[in-house]
Amino acid sequence: MEKASRLREIMAQGMVVAPFCMDAFHAKIAQAVGFQAAYMTGWGTSASRGFPDVGLLTQTEMVQAARYMANAVDIPVICDGDTGYGNPINVQRTIREYENAGAAAIHLEDQVSPKKCGFMAGKRVIPMEEHVQKIRAAIDARKNRDFIIIARCDALAVNGWEDTIRRCRAYHDAGADLIFIDGIKTRQDLETYSKKLHDLPRLYNAAGVYPSIPEIAAMGFKITIHILTLQAVYLGVKKAFEELKGTGNMSQEFIDLNMDQVQNLMGLQDIYELEKRYQV
Repeated sequence: MEKASRLREIMAQGMVVAPFCMDAFHAKIAQAVGFQAAYMTGWGTSASRGFPDVGLLTQTEMVQAARYMANAVDIPVICDGDTGYGNPINVQRTIREYENAGAAAIHLEDQVSPKKCGFMAGKRVIPMEEHVQKIRAAIDARKNRDFIIIARCDALAVNGWEDTIRRCRAYHDAGADLIFIDGIKTRQDLETYSKKLHDLPRLYNAAGVYPSIPEIAAMGFKITIHILTLQAVYLGVKKAFEELKGTGNMSQEFIDLNMDQVQNLMGLQDIYELEKRYQV
């Protein structure tokens, strides 16, 4: 089944949990442990190139990251599309590029360009009507009707709840498949998000407030993306580096790891079979 259609199918069965993935390697791990979808994070994609998430990466770089990730796994990949990289006409090209790259879904935010990570200070948002046109353009541009368009709203920290709710309803009315309020920092705000927009299909970014997956599902969200997987990467690698630097060696769990597990995850056995088949 085509990946966008598959994502819609599993959303219909229950909430989809998509861990933050910085690259195709992380997406392969997510698939191997049983996740049904992966999330290509803009924060992580920027970090993997040595930048903060403040709109420094281009559309070309983000699409390439999406292509690598989508081609590496069989599960659907949900992608960060930032602001769409321009006006509604630019958004149309962005949608086609991500769709051609193999993405199953994309979210587009209503921030001023250059954007910032949803939890950073100093965000600004464009007029609601301007983002409505971007969402309309995105809907018109997709070739596959199952390709999921997610309207992200960053107005909460800027303008408060009244404007945020007004925007989300306008974006949904414009055709967005899901609504995504970013920058939720308190449990009260999460509950407001859940209750005030209970009638709309919603995505929750588990960053800042971390209820359990069953709790989030009980609030009626269709998708949750989870940033703690990125924090685990940072902490795990940092601790390992500190151990090697401080002791001159690594813990036994690292020594005992059979690298064949990693090689097989990357498809090395398939390469061996192809070498036999084509006598190379």
